[in-house]
Amino acid sequence: MEGRKWEELNMDCLVNVFRRVGMESLLLDVPFVGKSWYKASLDPKCWERLIFPKYIKPDDIWDNSPLGERLMMEYQESFSVTAFIKSVVAHSQRRATLLRLPICCTEEALEYAANESPSLKALRLHDDLLFKKSTIIPKLISKWKNLEMLSLGSTHNMEEILAQISFHCNNFIMLFAPGIYVGKDEATAIVTSLPNLKYLVLKGSTIERENLVTVLQGCKKLLRLGVRKWIGFEENDAEILALAFYIPTFMCKGSILYDYDDEPWTYKDADFAPDYHYV
Repeated sequence: MEGRKWEELNMDCLVNVFRRVGMESLLLDVPFVGKSWYKASLDPKCWERLIFPKYIKPDDIWDNSPLGERLMMEYQESFSVTAFIKSVVAHSQRRATLLRLPICCTEEALEYAANESPSLKALRLHDDLLFKKSTIIPKLISKWKNLEMLSLGSTHNMEEILAQISFHCNNFIMLFAPGIYVGKDEATAIVTSLPNLKYLVLKGSTIERENLVTVLQGCKKLLRLGVRKWIGFEENDAEILALAFYIPTFMCKGSILYDYDDEPWTYKDADFAPDYHYV
């Protein structure tokens, strides 16, 4: 007996599949297969996870994503980053729960995404985007009252961002900021603004020992602290291990006092809280 064809699947099944594919396929492949696929691709549940590639338009950057290359071929000189981002965000119909913006995101597009994503739970900000929009991002945090998780690519205006989260985001539980420098100001900001933090992932970061002590003494509700491959303390430091006794999962393997290796760190081996593996 011949099996059912994909185009014959009911709408709920199609939506359940399409919500798991990437943005490139959802924009440039799925809608052109057939009428049922096109209709399913418009369902806002397919657009709850807005994961833009880091690079879209090759202006003054050295790289581009497959999606960016296809968009350039399709629209060429008429392509607008702002219009593209706003169009994708609009597909979610204000139901987006995850947002990762490209580094070329304009201020207009950033403000639009903030206003049209009131259900947002997880936000990832690339280092270049933080640098370019460091003054406006803190002002937008109030739009995301349901925010639970933030991924930072750098410490640009970190203190103000965390202060705004403390004031506006009562459900916030996780900060993910790999490869950054955690100085006294950053450690103090984490403790002051996020004392109820449950997940803190800072793999590959650099921190002075006393600043780690500040975090351990100030964030007493941590369930997971990921500090593997840190620079600034030894993984077998007895005092640090004693201070971290209350944390169910304390990951510090590979941490060293000084940097003897220039091996780059990547996101592939990141320590994530279970519910945020998609960031």
